[in-house]
Amino acid sequence: MAWYMFAVVFTLALHSILIYGGAVAILGKMNPIFFFKNFYEAMTFAFSTSSSNATLPVSMEVAQTKLGVPRSISSFVQPLGATVNMDGTAIMQGVATIFIAQVFNADLTMTELLTVVITAVLASIGTAGVPGVGLVMLALVLQSVNLPVEGIALIIGVDRILDMLRTTVNITGDAACAVVVSKLEEKHLPAVDEDAWDELEAK
Repeated sequence: MAWYMFAVVFTLALHSILIYGGAVAILGKMNPIFFFKNFYEAMTFAFSTSSSNATLPVSMEVAQTKLGVPRSISSFVQPLGATVNMDGTAIMQGVATIFIAQVFNADLTMTELLTVVITAVLASIGTAGVPGVGLVMLALVLQSVNLPVEGIALIIGVDRILDMLRTTVNITGDAACAVVVSKLEEKHLPAVDEDAWDELEAK
């Protein structure tokens, strides 16, 4: 169980640093250290709530005020990401499936491993941004390779901690996407009068 937790945590950290940090640095032209340092407030909130939806207002505010993401981009990219961009959940489901297969002494073929990857990604897209729902979608992944759904009971005791971590990864990915889109679209963005925008929103 400790090795399972280590594998999930290590992969989540690696994904955040390499993929999100790399995307922010290469495509977003932003220092990854600056990105993580300034987005830390939203990451902490996500860790404590384990809910992408509950964290959305905080993550949007932090992205706009501390990362310089225009409100028009933030208000589109981040809510969309909270629904379909669940990288942390997909990672957990993949690792959990391999762990459960090993416990039940089931050898997965390369085709079945590919099925796990595809199913985990598709299942994560349909996952709601609420605590613990990743385990529900894990049942779908297990069934896709004929593994017993009862195996979920093996990891349910430690999933709360991992759920907090993967939620943090999920909302960080949404912010990274917003930074990248902001950079790619900066030449096409008109100058926005923030006061006029606030008045429009109030109406």
